[in-house]
Amino acid sequence: MISKVFRGHLKMRSLLSCLVILTSFVLAFPASRESQLQTKERVFPPRDWEIHSIAPSNHRIELKIGLPQPNFEILEKHLYEVSDPSHSRYGQHLSKEEVEALVAPHPESLELVTDWLASHGFGEQDMTRSPAQDWITVTVPVRLAEEMLDTTYYVWKHTASGESIVRTTSYSLPIHLHEHVDVIQPTTTFARLKSFKSTIHKLDKETGQIVEQSNTPIISASGVSVDPSCNTTVTVTCLKQLYNATDITPSANINNSFGITGYLDQFANFQDLQSFYAVQVPAAVNSSFAVLSVAGGQNNQSLSEAGDEADLDIEFGFGITFPINGTFFTTAGSPPFIPDLETPTDTNEPYTKWLDFILAQDEIPLVITTSYGDDEQTVPESFAKRACAGFAQLGARGVSLTFSSGDGGVGDGDSDPTTQTCFTNDGTNRTEFLPLFPASCPYVTAVGGTIHVPEVAVGFSGGGFSNFFARPAYQDAAVAAFLETFPNGTYAGLFNPNGRAFPDVAAQADNFQVVIGGETGLIGGTSAASPTFAGFVALLNDARLKAGLPSLGFLNPLFYSTAISGFNDITSGNAPGCGTEGFNATVGWDPVTGLGTPDVGKLVALVTSV
Repeated sequence: MISKVFRGHLKMRSLLSCLVILTSFVLAFPASRESQLQTKERVFPPRDWEIHSIAPSNHRIELKIGLPQPNFEILEKHLYEVSDPSHSRYGQHLSKEEVEALVAPHPESLELVTDWLASHGFGEQDMTRSPAQDWITVTVPVRLAEEMLDTTYYVWKHTASGESIVRTTSYSLPIHLHEHVDVIQPTTTFARLKSFKSTIHKLDKETGQIVEQSNTPIISASGVSVDPSCNTTVTVTCLKQLYNATDITPSANINNSFGITGYLDQFANFQDLQSFYAVQVPAAVNSSFAVLSVAGGQNNQSLSEAGDEADLDIEFGFGITFPINGTFFTTAGSPPFIPDLETPTDTNEPYTKWLDFILAQDEIPLVITTSYGDDEQTVPESFAKRACAGFAQLGARGVSLTFSSGDGGVGDGDSDPTTQTCFTNDGTNRTEFLPLFPASCPYVTAVGGTIHVPEVAVGFSGGGFSNFFARPAYQDAAVAAFLETFPNGTYAGLFNPNGRAFPDVAAQADNFQVVIGGETGLIGGTSAASPTFAGFVALLNDARLKAGLPSLGFLNPLFYSTAISGFNDITSGNAPGCGTEGFNATVGWDPVTGLGTPDVGKLVALVTSV
């Protein structure tokens, strides 16, 4: 149901739009519309990237132009109201059409940007517009992109991985367009999309069998018995025991749904899933999941092409949630652009490709987990904020989003965390902790990692404080309490205490028993923690839907308030990085394990009473 405030806003917006359009017919635009070019965005040459060569002039890129969303603050207000269990509108999620109306650009922005593209030879048939018209995409050769943006594209090579991408470090626009364009990419984004699977901390195909340490059950923080084998080998049964979910039987017939994103040619193998089910979830044998292709994404079923990340995600995500409807999104794009080959397009913007696709859908899974990201500083702030705004739109529509918090502690995980040195990308080369994106977005739930029973923080659990996003009000009390007990002067200048803090929650993150390419082994990473936690959120939705309540949607305002007692506080362990011991797990929220791990039994009671 649309609130009176929302209806009034739409009427006012409609009147304003009509006035602007009418004015455009009455008044001729000045001839100075083609104004002088001025730098729109500039970044310093990125850390660990070096110029390989001039970009081929005929190399084609998809330029995505983000137009301002003048009413985003109103959308954000709606998001927080429908996500706050103390608000009268809790659970009254917005429709696709309502969200699109709130993020639509001003008609003047649409007209001016369309005219600018037309001046470079683009007709309407050459432009792809998002449903809300806040993004315009055109495919152009590098030579034309350079002309339009008054810049030079280069092939950049990452010194450690050898990956190459086509990017520039600055671009310009006519002055009159600056207030009508938020961001244009791919230009200055140097993120290396990585799966947070601990750079395969463990994929031990020799020791994939369960090994019991003793016959004595372990009592978890939730007060339930856990098989002692769970200390060395994590299974679906272990997780349900550990998080007090063994008595929960979800339904397949209440319109519940669960989604997993896949990138970088990570293919989810059906045969591996059946082998996994045969051992760990026998009731699920012969069940399957839907595959949705995004921008031409494939899902190759050769066992030799089975993805370790994709298989981990589907096996535990769908294993925990069976028989809830499951969907795997396979998004095209593999980051290594090979500069010496005739690569037709540079497909290294997978988050926006997936966001374009999912926001255009009428039906979206109620919970979606993602196990990918990169250092926040590799993503220009303008781009990070627009991608984050896309996640807010999903939250407003009743979708819960979880993201892995990263596998580098307070650093980037590219080397020994106790010796690595972390530098800023702003030209000063200061030593600084490196927050992760999208985990640092305030509209998603970031999931850190634990290990063993009783649980302690796993040493690679990513966490920290954003340099782009301010601390949201929902976590003020919890984070302030942590900072008050944090020794004065510790790590001074290495992190932003006023930034959005993450992770929000945690789950087991190592020694997961998987089947990959037909072989059984162990694997870990916060990429295991995110689908695990998201799977239990789907069980919470099951309880709410059965009670006639709407889906949980954006989780954080609930978790940091009414549901805070439904978490097992993790108070031991730390996650080093950047040549330091990093932050410690401690009483209350901390930037290693967040609020802690879920007690699903308690959470079911809590979420069905609000």
